[in-house]
Amino acid sequence: MSCRVLAVGPVLGSFREIFAKVKAMDEKHGKFDLLLCTGDFFAKEGEGEEALDELLAGSLDVPMHAYVMQGTYPLPQKVIKKAEETSGGYLCPNLYLLGKSSVTLTPQGIRIACIGGAYDRELYKSGKGLDHAVGHFTAQTVKSLVSHPSITRPALENPNSLAAAKAASTPLPLIDILLTNPWPLSIDMYSTGKPPEISSSNYLSDPLNEVVLKAKPRYHFASLPGKFWEREPFMWEAEENRVTRFISLGSFGEVTTGKKQRWFYAFSITTASSISQQPKLPNVTKNPFQAPSLNQAQKRPSDETSENFIWNDTGKPPKKSRTDSKEGKSKPCRKCGAVDHTIRDCPEKETPPEGYVCRKCQEPGHYVKDCPVTGDTGGKKPKEGYVCRACGSDQHFIQDCPVANDPSRGRHHDDGGRKRKGPPREIRPDECWFCLSNPRLAKHLIVTIGTECYVTLPKGQLPYTGHKADKDWTPVPGGGHVLIVPIEHHPTLHTLPEDVRSPILDEIEKTTAALKECYKSFGAVPVVFEIARLSGMGGHAHVQVVPIPARLKDEVEAAFSKDPAVVWEQDPEAALRDAAESKRDYFRVALPDGRQMVHMISGFFNLQFGRFALANLMGAPDRVDWKACIGSDEAEEADTKAFQAAFTPFDPSS
Repeated sequence: MSCRVLAVGPVLGSFREIFAKVKAMDEKHGKFDLLLCTGDFFAKEGEGEEALDELLAGSLDVPMHAYVMQGTYPLPQKVIKKAEETSGGYLCPNLYLLGKSSVTLTPQGIRIACIGGAYDRELYKSGKGLDHAVGHFTAQTVKSLVSHPSITRPALENPNSLAAAKAASTPLPLIDILLTNPWPLSIDMYSTGKPPEISSSNYLSDPLNEVVLKAKPRYHFASLPGKFWEREPFMWEAEENRVTRFISLGSFGEVTTGKKQRWFYAFSITTASSISQQPKLPNVTKNPFQAPSLNQAQKRPSDETSENFIWNDTGKPPKKSRTDSKEGKSKPCRKCGAVDHTIRDCPEKETPPEGYVCRKCQEPGHYVKDCPVTGDTGGKKPKEGYVCRACGSDQHFIQDCPVANDPSRGRHHDDGGRKRKGPPREIRPDECWFCLSNPRLAKHLIVTIGTECYVTLPKGQLPYTGHKADKDWTPVPGGGHVLIVPIEHHPTLHTLPEDVRSPILDEIEKTTAALKECYKSFGAVPVVFEIARLSGMGGHAHVQVVPIPARLKDEVEAAFSKDPAVVWEQDPEAALRDAAESKRDYFRVALPDGRQMVHMISGFFNLQFGRFALANLMGAPDRVDWKACIGSDEAEEADTKAFQAAFTPFDPSS
């Protein structure tokens, strides 16, 4: 069965006008079976009382079966009283009020889910929120909806019972149409269509991500920004043929001075029981609510592949280690049977026949593949300007570096993820995503260039920017998340050569202090973190500086202390000195109050740990994966210019 639906934006008390308009559209384009009024159907309490009285008295002609919802404002007391006195939200002939957290089955067999009210981040976890007299929705509102049988199967006392088996085999009816006031936070992810420019971010709601993820509606309407935007459809792979379309509607009743936004959307929808096989739409995008989770990132077997996560160099995952899947033990060497090494490292080397001479060293007694001088430069000194990436010395090549060749540092991987002996391949300037000489460097992100360092925004910075920016959570223009990067290529700050160590560290300190003053002027404080790693394919020393709202400054330490696998040193300063002397890897955090936290890295370490901690502190778990946060070049350039304007008065290099 097919149902023709007309959805309209906020009416704001213009009842006579909307019904006259809808009636004319129905006569010209109809017939419509259903009218959905999104957003604020009623005016504010105390406004338009005469029109409201006429409506509730049944004096106005509602041309078709219609549903209204709560928008930004609390509902007028007259409306609440009338809905409570009648059944099913009846207000007048043909007009019904949807529950604030509800699933309604229409006479046409269409299942409509509704979350009414505005989203207030501070009030979300407080209060009951199911009352129409309250203007916002809360965690209870969302929980009530996502636990509805149309969305989630109810728990059974006996999961092994016949009833449980029948329930599991019966598909959920799911939701046909979802109505909300704000947009779900991630809705524009993967979209190629630019959303409208909106000065406030109050129309975005993170909790609605969960609602969409579980309800999987076929149509989703929102109206809080008061501007029209239709997103490309996206598909749910686990639900055969299920596609979601998102439409934001402009306001019908609002008086505007500019171009009036489109306030209506007409469509036909079939009931779930009559859906037939349909071809895949050509403009379907990735599903914004099924982005890769942090858990998947944390379960990767190696952190080598995400070294350059800031600059979009993801590499390839290494192959699985050669272990016995049943016992977790290494496979024995095929030559001598030992389990502490592979055949490649077996000390029982094959002996070549008499007269064989290695062409590498011109000595007998071994094959060229076993030559002890393979990878050895013979102590040859590098040319001027060369710096060993492993230890920062300019006195030897990386092949001769005692740090890189230290067996306790473990084995390395080549570009294809295969294990190989010896030090990692030296990274070239044209491969380094932080060297200014790299032609692929994203120069449109550079904020300022000093004498020893430059400041740049990263790809996919942590704070929300553009139309998603919220001054309460993203107070700094352009986001303000920056990297301070030495211009010269050095692997870590604690291995800087003595002749450049002081100038580079001094400039980093001055730049950090300037950023602190800049952030302060916008009500924010800096959190600085650094990953110092000598292992892996690449490395260019840098520190990340992220602004957070000043009210969160005392919660930063706790945010970084939640992971029991990350053990913090009792004496951070001593740990840093030891790391410099022993060339050990570490992760460092500089707290807003000046104190430091240091974790000595041994084995696997999630390179996005710092970002993960701050994203969760700021209530933005969808910002953990930097790749999912990358905007267009135009948007990034706009962020850069916005932050440049904010930082220039404080820039020590200007």
